[in-house]
Amino acid sequence: MMEPTERPFGELPAALVEEVLNRTEDLGQKLLDDFEQVRENRQQWREGLKAENLLHRDAEVPYPPVPTTCGVDGSYAVERLLASDLIAAAAVAVEGLTPPSETRYWPEPRHQIWIETEAHEAETGTILRALMIGMELELAAQAPHEVVFIDGSLTTPLIYFNQALNKCQDVFHLHTTARFLEQVLSFLEAYRTVLASARSDRCWIAVPKYTTRREIGQKMRWPEKHDDRGLLSFLLEPGEYTSPMVLQQPSEPWHLNLNPLIPDVKQTVTEVAREIVALLGEIRVIYYRPYPWLPALRLEMGQTVSKTRLATVLHGIRHQCGTPAVMEPYPLYMADRMVKHLPKAIPTFRQVTCQHIAETYQGNINEVFLGLHGYRTESGV
Repeated sequence: MMEPTERPFGELPAALVEEVLNRTEDLGQKLLDDFEQVRENRQQWREGLKAENLLHRDAEVPYPPVPTTCGVDGSYAVERLLASDLIAAAAVAVEGLTPPSETRYWPEPRHQIWIETEAHEAETGTILRALMIGMELELAAQAPHEVVFIDGSLTTPLIYFNQALNKCQDVFHLHTTARFLEQVLSFLEAYRTVLASARSDRCWIAVPKYTTRREIGQKMRWPEKHDDRGLLSFLLEPGEYTSPMVLQQPSEPWHLNLNPLIPDVKQTVTEVAREIVALLGEIRVIYYRPYPWLPALRLEMGQTVSKTRLATVLHGIRHQCGTPAVMEPYPLYMADRMVKHLPKAIPTFRQVTCQHIAETYQGNINEVFLGLHGYRTESGV
C-alpha cells in the first residue's frame, strides 16, 4: 500500500502560500549577502583573533586519558483538559561513550519525574519548568563522571528559578508549587556545586544550542547582527578553540526573589543564593570546533575548570563528537532524544487514566471522556 504523500501546504490558503513563496527570493538574497560578508571578512577576522591571542589549537593542550562523560537534559508538558490540567516534568542523565578501562559503578535511578493533575492556571508551566531544571541540576551534581554536560546555559537555572519564585505567591494552591518550594534548597545547592566545580575529578560544562551572547564579538567589534556562535562556526578551523572569556553579564545584577520561602528555609537559601550570584560572575566561555562537520560549540564552565581541567574537557568533547550524524556531544544528544518523547507521551498517559476512571465511575461514562478531553499540549525542553 502506497503511503500518503506529505502536503505541507495542504491546509493553507493558496493565496497565502503564493505570497510566502514570492517572499523567499528576497529572504534568500538577504541570507546570501550575510554569507558573502562573512566570506569576505573571514581572513581579516581570524587575524584579529590571533592578534588578541584568542585563537588556539587543541593539539597545544596535554593529551589526558579519555574521561568518562554523561549528559543531562529535561522536558516538561502541560496538557490542557476540560476539567483540569495534566502535567509532567522529567530529567534524564545518559552516559557517554565509555573508555575501555571504565569500571566505575553508576547507581540508578538516572532520572527524576513529576506527574500530577492541577487546576487550570496560566502560570503552571512557569513553576513546572523551574521544577524540571532543578531536577536536571540534582542529577548533574550527583553524576560520578569526570565531565558532565548540561543542556542550555549556566545562567538559565537562576532565570527560571526567579521567574517561578515570582509567581509562587499567586499559585500557592498548586501541588507543583508546593513541590518546588520543598525542593528549592536542594536545587540551589546542586546549582552551586555545578557552578563552583570545586572537585578536581569533576567538570560541569553547559552546552547551549542557541545563544545571542557576543563576548568575543563585542571585544573584536564584529557586526552586531552576528552572534558569537554563528560567526565562529565559519571562522574556526577544525581543532581550534578560543581563549576563555568572562561570561557577558546582564544590564542589571543577578537576583533571586526569596520572599515566598518560609523564614527557616529563607535564611539558609539566602546564603546559597549569594554564593550562586558570585559564582555567576566567574563563569568562563569557550568556543570549540573539534571537527569540520560540527558548528562551533559554546562551552560555559566555572573559572577553575577553564584554568586547570580544560584539556580534559576538550578531549572529552572530541571523544563524544566522533560522528557527523550527531551535532553535539553524544550523551547530550541521547538525553535530548529521550526527554523529547515526554510531551508526545502525555496524551497516552491521559488515555490510560481515562480508562482507569471509566472502570469505576458510577455516573454517565460520557462525562469522563468529556472532562478528560485534551485541547492542546504545551511543552518545553
